[in-house]
Amino acid sequence: VVSTQSTREFQTFQHYFKRINLRVMSASSLARLGLPESKVAETQKNAQLTALLEGFLATADKRGVEVDGGTGKLIYGLGTKLKKQENTGQILDLILAKKVTSDAQLTAALEFVKANPVNPDQSRLEEFCGVGVVITTEQIREAVRAKVEGSMAQIKTQRYRFNTGPMMGQIKKDLKWADGALIKSEIENMIGSILGERTEADNKPMAKVKQPKADKKAVVKEQVVEEPQEISFAGFHKVGENYTTEGYVITEHTMRLLKEHVERINGTVMTRFPPEPNGILHIGHAKAININFGFAKTFGGKCYLRYDDTNPEKEEEKFFTSILEMVRWLGYEPYKITHSSDRFQELYDFAVQMIKSGHAYVCHQTAEELKGFDVKPSPWRERPVEESLTLFEDMKNGKIDEGAATLRMKCTLEEGKVDPVAYRIKFVPHHRTGDEWCIYPTYDYTHCICDSLEDITHSLCTKEFQTRRSSYYWLCNVLEIYCPVQWEYGRLNIGYNIMSKRKIAKLIAEGLVADYDDPRLFTLTALRRRGFPPQAINTFVKKCGLTGAQTQLDPAMLEACVRDELNLTADRVMAVLSPLEVEVCASEESLPYTVTVPNIPGLEATHPVTLTTSFHIDTSDFREAADKDYRRLALDQPVGLKHVGLVATVTDMMKDPDTGRVTKLRVKLAKLTGDNKPKAFIQWVCGGVAAEVRDYSRLFYHKCPEDPEQVPGGFLSDVNPDSLKVYDALVEERLANSPVYTSYQFERIGFYTVDQDTTGSRLVFNNTVSLREDSGKK
Repeated sequence: VVSTQSTREFQTFQHYFKRINLRVMSASSLARLGLPESKVAETQKNAQLTALLEGFLATADKRGVEVDGGTGKLIYGLGTKLKKQENTGQILDLILAKKVTSDAQLTAALEFVKANPVNPDQSRLEEFCGVGVVITTEQIREAVRAKVEGSMAQIKTQRYRFNTGPMMGQIKKDLKWADGALIKSEIENMIGSILGERTEADNKPMAKVKQPKADKKAVVKEQVVEEPQEISFAGFHKVGENYTTEGYVITEHTMRLLKEHVERINGTVMTRFPPEPNGILHIGHAKAININFGFAKTFGGKCYLRYDDTNPEKEEEKFFTSILEMVRWLGYEPYKITHSSDRFQELYDFAVQMIKSGHAYVCHQTAEELKGFDVKPSPWRERPVEESLTLFEDMKNGKIDEGAATLRMKCTLEEGKVDPVAYRIKFVPHHRTGDEWCIYPTYDYTHCICDSLEDITHSLCTKEFQTRRSSYYWLCNVLEIYCPVQWEYGRLNIGYNIMSKRKIAKLIAEGLVADYDDPRLFTLTALRRRGFPPQAINTFVKKCGLTGAQTQLDPAMLEACVRDELNLTADRVMAVLSPLEVEVCASEESLPYTVTVPNIPGLEATHPVTLTTSFHIDTSDFREAADKDYRRLALDQPVGLKHVGLVATVTDMMKDPDTGRVTKLRVKLAKLTGDNKPKAFIQWVCGGVAAEVRDYSRLFYHKCPEDPEQVPGGFLSDVNPDSLKVYDALVEERLANSPVYTSYQFERIGFYTVDQDTTGSRLVFNNTVSLREDSGKK
């Protein structure tokens, strides 16, 4: 009797020796391909590749083909270069028959199979990869001689340092199926016969020729506002070549459907931006807009704006209007504006087709029972087709209560979700179709079908939809309709804020923000109201690039793009947020005194400013006593007045007897000279217009207010109650009639934009973004 422990030990040793034997067998098999030991060891780490190569060798043995070094190299190349294993046999047949004998032929064969994934024609394959084409040694020699003679002067000058690579590339281009090693040998022999033996000088590197340095000053003068770099869209498939994409599913109908698709769109790139019209767009949508419209623009294509309006409970007309407005504000114009509801009848007909083909069924599990991933299998999954058809029609005709039935698809998502819902009952009128329908399709069902019907070439979406990719392909193929390619990219999130429509609604309900366009939020309407230029938002998105990683960026990155844009476009003006009256009792310059100031430094446009005997400065620019770090006006410290070249010195001050607050200063003005240069210059406003100025800081204390580890009390507990400060300010009189959304730089303070609350009698500004820190303000 053998003990349990002994049995386990025996099984362990048996498994161990089995693994050793497999490795020995793999190593000996791989060595037959002519691979060095290091390459054999590296290949063994890839079990799938090793098994594939052993299968190739077994086929060779079965056919009695001797695997020499050249054949082995090609077999190894076939295994490593072919991403999909379809049609491997055809290429392997050509290698074992010695019809494909070079890397160039193998590369061409793989290229042909990739372009013709379904039953590639054998005769066309052989023609494409040069089967039967013989390039003789004499042809190669003649081609080399012609190229060498054409480069003779350069060869004699550079001798053995002459770069033969481009020459070899040109010959390979002319003689596509020539042996590369033979071309290289002929070039070396011919150059050697011309130059003779190498000398010591031939082994020394060539002296580098110094390039004259560019005139930096001249370059600076020529610099104009640069267009932001476009997003890189490398790696995407060409129109009609969907099958070349990793994970794309090919069926017997694929190539025909692709051909018809390309003919319908005339080979044009087609994308779409498909927002749900149940909320306001945010900064993350700006990335989606730039990617979808930008991709189409880059490749000369077209982009739809498609409203995914399949949830009538939450959709409102104001959201439709706002979405289109924001797309246009960012500088894009849709090729066509469509709605998923345009396709309700077609979507219904396709659902009936799926039931008939056995790929969908009516289910009575409740919404609560379908939540999560550990869902019990539906007892109605295998119900008769006719029964599901009848019930689905009853759903459509309003004969079944809401929540009592759904239509489910027989597929599994990558995340493990089984049989996603395609249709549900909602007794809610639709904003476009009214009471015509009481069943509405889900995103999982609608999205890919609408993409197909609109002939979308590249279905670009955020990473969370990656788990829907298999069902996307499955549904199109089950319906036997054109199947686009779904590409995913990482979402864009901004720290110290939230993007969720539901959570923003809570902020509004709690009175923590005014509305969806509150300038402290990162909705697009809020950013426009705050004064963020659309060009700056586009630049920011393009700098983020197209990546698969989800990013949460600091608002400072976006603010830097805004600052760069406004620095070039916003007129400079003077404003004081907390006015302090100043009276001039003596001046070396006659008052009133008018000077001309540039609107934007470096540009021609100007405006006049006039200083009189009464003006205002900002309260923060005066202290009774100055310490060593304070540079502005004090009783014992003068300050310069911007633009007018005058220095102010306090002679007297007046205070409110009740509060002790300084209410007025008296000063004398002296002309600026080399002897009285002050430590700082401050802005001032003479006369001026009253304005309400709103300053903003971060809405939340933590970068991730929704993270329970950072904010255990929930995002509402993390709101900064001091994120809005309001000032009764004075600004230059010329700003009185500024249109809404006009931006200015308030000198020494920041960039500000005219708010929509402005009226004929009340001017309101929002703080857009601060200036870079200025040590002169201290």
